[in-house]
Amino acid sequence: MSNADPLPRTVRLLLLTRVVNRLGAFSLPFLAALIHAEHGASLTTAGAVTSAFGLATIPSRLAGGRLADRIGRRTTIVLGLCGCAAAQLAIAASTSLAQSVVAAILLGLAFELYEPPSQAIIGESVPARQRVRAFSLFSAALAAGGMGAGLLAALLGHRDLRWLFIADAATCLACALLIRLALPRDRPAPPGPAEGDDAVRPLRDRALLGLLATGTAYALVNQQTVMTLPLALARRGLPAADAGLLFTAAAATTVLAQPLVRTARVNRLPASVALALAHLLLAAGLAGYALAPTLPALLAPTAVWALGDLLVTGRVHALVTDLAPPGGTGRYLAVFGTGWGIAATFAPVLGTQLLARAGTATLWCTMAAVCLLLAALHLRGAPRAQRGGRPREAARPRAGAATGARAGGRPPRRCGGAGCGR
Repeated sequence: MSNADPLPRTVRLLLLTRVVNRLGAFSLPFLAALIHAEHGASLTTAGAVTSAFGLATIPSRLAGGRLADRIGRRTTIVLGLCGCAAAQLAIAASTSLAQSVVAAILLGLAFELYEPPSQAIIGESVPARQRVRAFSLFSAALAAGGMGAGLLAALLGHRDLRWLFIADAATCLACALLIRLALPRDRPAPPGPAEGDDAVRPLRDRALLGLLATGTAYALVNQQTVMTLPLALARRGLPAADAGLLFTAAAATTVLAQPLVRTARVNRLPASVALALAHLLLAAGLAGYALAPTLPALLAPTAVWALGDLLVTGRVHALVTDLAPPGGTGRYLAVFGTGWGIAATFAPVLGTQLLARAGTATLWCTMAAVCLLLAALHLRGAPRAQRGGRPREAARPRAGAATGARAGGRPPRRCGGAGCGR
């Protein structure tokens, strides 16, 4: 199978559900606004609730990985999506600040159950040479849905912020139904002597912990372009709403640049070089934010950092998949994904403090400097994509592989950003 061959049906189904789910995944950025407007909470309190949500996503990730490897990918995905829907309906129906806080924490606890099994299905469904492309397409599907999500958010948000959470819950339930009906049921086999918990210890894998450290730093930078950008624009005298146009430009870049990840030249790059190049692009884009004075001038650096973001996403998830031992893909991806929960917890404080104390230019220059440091660290070398001297594709098939024919004819053994991704 070449890199240009069609992806398996299961992966294409997950891409479709990610687009559908992302169309409704616009509620989370409005969580603080809803708490502030509907329950009279101070901005500080609303921000603390958002941070509590981010903190709750960390155990959610870990639970998602363990459940994916224990009870199956499909069951974990459906459980996470239904949990998200229930929590979002509870937020919409809340009549007090206390009810909203409890519902927000419950949303965080369900929010990331879906991500590790989805990523595990992609990593296990395609050969190693197609993993970068598959994970990049997963990000592109998220971006494509996001372009329509902003328009729906504008339409519903003007009526009542609660409708955002109701619509998001509806898309979660729709995706859960699609996954339940269309994804093959997986029956994880009992772990063998070499595949039990003793063989899957992600927190003892130095290579994974190294990727977790650099991935958390990257996530902290990434979250500034989501959480702090509107405030940075306002500080420069531009409408905060213009951030939506920049988000759309970034999403369009992610979609249009997909052919780039399929080129032979890019695929031949070693992982360390590709990740270093990606972080150099991120640094260049963020430095451009520090210098650009107008909205049109901000479009070019937005496209540059979005391209770097695309290259990071595909490579790093493929690397984590390659590092995982048989039967441990879900748990490895879950541990790696906790970096996003850490970033969601601390990024708002870091960004707002830099912005308030040092200004816009310093904020973006600091983020660019972090990306330059990450580029240098990646050039020192990425983890090998092999275990025990053999490629993952040549290893013994693991229990619960996602798609395709399996030994003995057993049936194979996740949808994605804000709102579920989720």
